[in-house]
Amino acid sequence: MSKKRGLSLEEKREKILQIFYESQDFFLLKELEKLGPKKGVITQSVKDVVQSLVDDDLVSKDKIGTSVYFWSLPSCAGNQDERETALAELKAIELKHNELKEEMVQYADNDPAAFEAMKKAIEVAHGAANRWTDNIFTLRQWCSNNFPEAKEQLEHMYKEIGITDDFDYVELSPAAIQICAVGDEEGNP
Repeated sequence: MSKKRGLSLEEKREKILQIFYESQDFFLLKELEKLGPKKGVITQSVKDVVQSLVDDDLVSKDKIGTSVYFWSLPSCAGNQDERETALAELKAIELKHNELKEEMVQYADNDPAAFEAMKKAIEVAHGAANRWTDNIFTLRQWCSNNFPEAKEQLEHMYKEIGITDDFDYVELSPAAIQICAVGDEEGNP
């Protein structure tokens, strides 16, 4: 002897919807809890099933005074088919959207916004490097003016940290100049 299995949520939803469609009437939750077992839906699950139907817009609900009434008419059943069609369309659109996003990743290197950001980053980095070079030259000059007796020690320290006689401002590479020039030709600042 096998145990009798209960109804699935979808089967319970169909049974409760039958109550509405057959009677074409308005119900209180208490009334639905009495009618549910006659259709095979246990009383304890009627409230959850009705709420899931309300959430999916298959059953309407309205509070009048202190009572909450539920109803669903057979003419509203077509809404379920429309809803399923709309969900299928939405799914197809989401898939297409994801495909297009993946395709966009392939072209990210040619993105005008990315190009403009790279151009601005080059300009900022170039300006910052030359600003620090100015700071180093200013500091060297200050040290030379204020500590002339330590000139030899300062020169030795400069060489240790990488400031040699050929230390100078950073020049843009030909590729960076070309990027900035292309941006300027296109009317970008």
